[in-house]
Amino acid sequence: MTEKIHHHAARIKLMAFDVDGVMTDGRLYYTDAGQEIKAFNTLDGQGLRFLQQAGIDLAIITGRVSGAVTARARELGIFHLFQGVSDKLAAMSALLSRLNLPWANAGYMGDDAIDLPALRAVGFAAAPVNAHRRVLAEAGFVTVAKGGEGAVREVCDFILAAREGREQP
Repeated sequence: MTEKIHHHAARIKLMAFDVDGVMTDGRLYYTDAGQEIKAFNTLDGQGLRFLQQAGIDLAIITGRVSGAVTARARELGIFHLFQGVSDKLAAMSALLSRLNLPWANAGYMGDDAIDLPALRAVGFAAAPVNAHRRVLAEAGFVTVAKGGEGAVREVCDFILAAREGREQP
């Protein structure tokens, strides 16, 4: 991992995440009644809490709308929740403006083409190892874990280690 990536990760004050393929494995589950069900990783949730405890703001920016995402954000105390977003760059821009933060102090984790504009704009861009190849080519940090299987936790641990001036555990 380059020194530049550590430097950018250490400066993060806002970290935003996509959901499907990042916080989940990307598969969509539906009950017979048509209700969508998502599975979230508890290790990822604990990593997000660690970022919050370190004073890092969190956001979720997702293209889909899901009650499961609303419930998960509420459970984790993530107040910056944007669902049904087709322009993730615009959502990030509005949030950074509201928080009075520069792009250099923002990070984003995504896995597909819709995430590319936001990934290109932030100071710290991350992707799970099973992201689309175009995203992998743009991400400064690629996890070992797949989306929904601890990739978010890996990013959280990397950011915290960078802030403390040490290598990732």
